[in-house]
Amino acid sequence: MTTHEVRVGISGWRYAPWRGGAFYPRGLPQRRELEHATGLLRTIEINGSFYSLQRPSSYQAWASQAPEDFVFAVKGSRYITHMLKLRDVGTALANFVASGPLALGPKLGPVLWQLAPRLRYDAERLDDFLARLPRTHGEAAELGRGHDDRLREPAYLETAEPDRPLEHVLEVRHPTFDGNAEFLDLLRRHRVGVVVADAAGLWPYFDEVTSPVVYVRLHGDTELYTSGYSEEALQTWAERVRRWSREADVYVYFDNDAKVHAPHDALRLARILWVGPVR
Repeated sequence: MTTHEVRVGISGWRYAPWRGGAFYPRGLPQRRELEHATGLLRTIEINGSFYSLQRPSSYQAWASQAPEDFVFAVKGSRYITHMLKLRDVGTALANFVASGPLALGPKLGPVLWQLAPRLRYDAERLDDFLARLPRTHGEAAELGRGHDDRLREPAYLETAEPDRPLEHVLEVRHPTFDGNAEFLDLLRRHRVGVVVADAAGLWPYFDEVTSPVVYVRLHGDTELYTSGYSEEALQTWAERVRRWSREADVYVYFDNDAKVHAPHDALRLARILWVGPVR
């Protein structure tokens, strides 16, 4: 049976508590933190893109600091998910695409769309949004041409591989999604992945493969963003990852950053799965 690609990493990398020897070596300049992290892991989730439009020059700089076989996930704009609540998103989606993700080139991995906790399941609204998402780098470049003047730098709409697939995943948090078979069918129809979110039982949990990608966000085993994962818990997650990898590529991101657990838990899980960098 074919086993797909597995990557384990972290959500973001700029955290002050990680410095001074906690994860980053003492004296390491902040400008070299990404280089250090990408040398140890195989993927990182860019989350600054959730809070504001980034610059193409930033994406280019991040790509230049990562090894050739590295992959970045990119978190979609909260303006689209939390403020517009997925309605009338045409221009905002074009702005997000034009703001630079394509500058990552082949290092661009899945795009994560995290819905607001109060956003209920609405089949029509969600169907319309998912239908708008570009599914290749070429489609993304074409969509980005509809941007307005909110960009912080000239739009980046270049791609050397227009047919390269662009995967999307969705993280939901409202109880109306929990156990909702219609929702999962909708994702399968659009080939969008449902995020497997471990959030100390606070948000819906899914164990489904709805696209070519399984995307896992580990927010904390018993306490959101704070608690680490025991050896037993990591072994359990490793078994799940192995099972999912029989059907899809698997991306796992640790988001329990508050007490510097995330990078160390990521390294431990990568070792269990034998998926650390080989350079």
